[in-house]
Amino acid sequence: MDRLKPLTVLNQAMNSPVIVELRGGKEYHGILDGYDPHMNVVLKNAEYIDKDTVKRFDKIILRGDNVIYISP
Repeated sequence: MDRLKPLTVLNQAMNSPVIVELRGGKEYHGILDGYDPHMNVVLKNAEYIDKDTVKRFDKIILRGDNVIYISP
């Protein structure tokens, strides 16, 4: 079975919806617009849902040090 490297998976997920979970349980949903080898992630049309509040962002950068996982 071939195993894909994380950056290969991210490259395949470009311009597709992803879920990014950060430390502290924060979760962002959006379209993967970019990333770098440090796992800094750029999302467009992103949403962050906190209890009853939905925050929307045209574009947001999430610092790689805080990323727990990225799900395509």
